[in-house]
Amino acid sequence: MTGPAVETAPPQAPAPAEPPVHQASLRKRLIPYWLLLPGILWLLVFFVLPMVYQASTSVQTGSLEEGFQVTWHFQTYWDAFTEYYPQFLRSLLYAGTATVLCLLLGYPLAYLIAFKAGRWRNLLLVLVIAPFFTSFLIRTLAWKTILADGGPVVAVLNNVGFLDVTSWLGLTQGDRVLATPLAVVCGLTYNFLPFMILPLYSSLERIDTRLHEAAGDLYARPATVFRKVTFPLSMPGVVSGTLLTFIPASGDYVNAELLGSTDTRMIGNVIQSQYLRILDYPTAAALSFILMAIVLIMVTIYIRRAGTEDLV
Repeated sequence: MTGPAVETAPPQAPAPAEPPVHQASLRKRLIPYWLLLPGILWLLVFFVLPMVYQASTSVQTGSLEEGFQVTWHFQTYWDAFTEYYPQFLRSLLYAGTATVLCLLLGYPLAYLIAFKAGRWRNLLLVLVIAPFFTSFLIRTLAWKTILADGGPVVAVLNNVGFLDVTSWLGLTQGDRVLATPLAVVCGLTYNFLPFMILPLYSSLERIDTRLHEAAGDLYARPATVFRKVTFPLSMPGVVSGTLLTFIPASGDYVNAELLGSTDTRMIGNVIQSQYLRILDYPTAAALSFILMAIVLIMVTIYIRRAGTEDLV
């Protein structure tokens, strides 16, 4: 006599072994680096490698017909600087003037959008970036029409005596505005003004308005509130805006090419001419590195003097 059959559970597959804790932690730490890898590769291919190539070009000698050879000819840097230092000074002067004008024009507008615009804020922001919807070249060419000889703008400036003052300062030539330093500075100011307004707005918009109310409760006048509260808290935007304006403006060549003359050439025009017309690649590369070094030194000093590293 046999007893009841005993059911046996089917054998189960062994559970997969979990990775050690230190391996999981290592993978978690490597995730940010994997995410950064595409950006790093992009910078290496399109920034670092061209920089290395230009650095090697700047110490070459030869010609386009015979070919260029790396001879470590660092004298090219000194020769380029001594020959074209007026263009360097002019570029820094024009860029600095345009940056100051952009700050004077952009700060009130950014303040208005941040605190006073209300429901019109988005519309005003769209108007600020509206110039980006057209080509940089088209925007600059438009200023040739605006500042044309005999045009309404020049006529008004002449009637109010503005051109007499600017002519005495050497910014214009008689009744003519085109092909003068004033035209180049106007073009730079217009083209780079959005780069000043947007960082300023971003910085001002983050200021807690309760700080203004607290200052008013302490009987501070509006000018004192701006000087003690608003402007110091907006310094990251001021620093960011001035850098985003000054750095590209110092190397710009389109405005000086279209709105200026041979007497208003900037260093960007010289570099462009050396590359495309004279075909002196070592001098062009040396000029580019000299400009980069000058701007880098000025920016470093400026950031330290500004006393803020919280850039927006």
